[in-house]
Amino acid sequence: MNPSSCDYIIHAAWLITQDHERRVIENAGVAVSNGRILDVGVWDDINREYEGDELLPGRELLVMPGLVNAHTHAPMTLFRGLADDLPLMEWLQTHVFPVEQKHTPESVYFGALLACAEMTRFGVTTFCDMHFMAADVWKAVDDSGLRALVGEAIFGFPNPSYANFEEACIAVEHLIFKHHGGSSRIAPILAPHSVYTTTPDMLTTTYQYAEDNNLKWMIHLAETQAETAECVQKHGKRPLAYIDSLGCLGPRTVIAHGVDLEPDELDRIAKAGAGVVHCPKSNMKLASGVAPAPAMRARGVRTALGTDGAASNNTLGLFTEMRYAALLHKAHTRDATVMDAQSVLDIATCEGARVLGLEKGTGAITPGSPADIIALDLTRPNLRPCYNPVSHVVYAAEGGEVCMTMVAGEVLYKDGAFTRIDYPALLDRIRTLGGWVREINRGSA
Repeated sequence: MNPSSCDYIIHAAWLITQDHERRVIENAGVAVSNGRILDVGVWDDINREYEGDELLPGRELLVMPGLVNAHTHAPMTLFRGLADDLPLMEWLQTHVFPVEQKHTPESVYFGALLACAEMTRFGVTTFCDMHFMAADVWKAVDDSGLRALVGEAIFGFPNPSYANFEEACIAVEHLIFKHHGGSSRIAPILAPHSVYTTTPDMLTTTYQYAEDNNLKWMIHLAETQAETAECVQKHGKRPLAYIDSLGCLGPRTVIAHGVDLEPDELDRIAKAGAGVVHCPKSNMKLASGVAPAPAMRARGVRTALGTDGAASNNTLGLFTEMRYAALLHKAHTRDATVMDAQSVLDIATCEGARVLGLEKGTGAITPGSPADIIALDLTRPNLRPCYNPVSHVVYAAEGGEVCMTMVAGEVLYKDGAFTRIDYPALLDRIRTLGGWVREINRGSA
C-alpha cells in the first residue's frame, strides 16, 4: 500500500500527547495535514503509513502540545523591569498606569509583537490578552501567527484608547466584527479590568455583550486582600459575591488571579462553571499572596495557568511558570504530593484551553486536533537522562530547549529563526521605544 500524503511528519524520542489517557509514547511519530493532527502513533507505523516533509530529521526530540498562557498583557513587554519590588497598588498606580497613559498604536503593536516573539520562542502557542488599543494587539497576533483571545481592557477612566465607556464599547464591537470576518486563530474576549477600576454598569454591560456574542468574559478578581477590603467597603460584598450579585458569574466567566478566595467561594465558582487563571510568579513578585490552586482543582474549579504581564512577571514563558506552580504549593502546604507534574502540565495545556473555551482538542496532540505543536531538544544537558518526560517539562526545562514551534500546522519558529517575525527589525524598534519609555518614566517619577 502506498503511504498517504501529509504536510509534515515529526519523529519524537518522546511524545506527550495530553490526550484523555494522558499517553506518553516513546519513539513516536506525528503526521500533520491541513493545519491539524492527522495521526499519532509509534514511529515505525507513522513513517510507513504517511509521506511528508520530516521536520527536524535525525534529532532527539521531546514533542508536546504548545502551551496556553491564559492571562497576560502583551504590550507591557515595553515596561519589563521598569518598576520592581513593589506591592500591587503602588506598582499599578505610581508606575504602570502613568506610563500606560502615553501608549500609542505603534507602542502597543510593537510591544505586543515582542511578546508574541517571546512566547513563540518559548513554546507558547496560544494566549489570552487584556489591554487597551486591543485592535493593535490583534494585528500583532495576526502578523505573528499565534493563536489568541484578545480583549479591549475596560477601565472607568480615560486612556489612550477611549475617553469614556461609550467609546470603549465601540472598540469592543470593532473586535467582535473582526472576529466574525477575520482570522480563525484569533477571537475577542470581553475584558473589564477589575471591580476597583469599573462601575456596576460597566460590568453588567460587558457581560451582556459576552452573552449576546457567545464570548468569554475575563476580569482581575480577588487578587489581593486589599482589593477584597476595598470591595467590601464600597459594595458591602467580597469581590466574588459582588460580581455574582450583578449576574456576572457563569460558564463564560474567567477570573484572573483568584488569590483571596475562600473555600465556599471555590464551590460557588465550580458550580457556576467559571474558570480561574493561576498566575503564581506575578502573585509572588507583587506579594499578592498564594492562590489556593490545589483546593481549586480538588473542588472542581476549572483552572488554567498564566504569566500576567511582563512588567510584573517579568517573562511570558510557561515552562518556568509551571515550575513555580508546582514548587510554590508544595512549600506552602508542606505537602510534596500537591500540584504534581501532570496536574501542572494539564493546566498549562488542555485544561487551560478548556478554561478559555477554545476548540475541542486544543492543548493536546490527538487526531483531528489543531496542529499546535512544540519540540524540545533532548540533547540539552539539563534534560539528560530522560526517564519521565512530563517531569522534565515541569521541573527541568527552562524554555530555551524549544527548537520548533508550530501553530495550525505552520512552523513559526525553528532553530533560532522566526518565519513570520523580522526579529532584527523588531529589535531596532524596541530599542527606540525603550528609550521613549525611559524618558516617560523619568517625567512621571
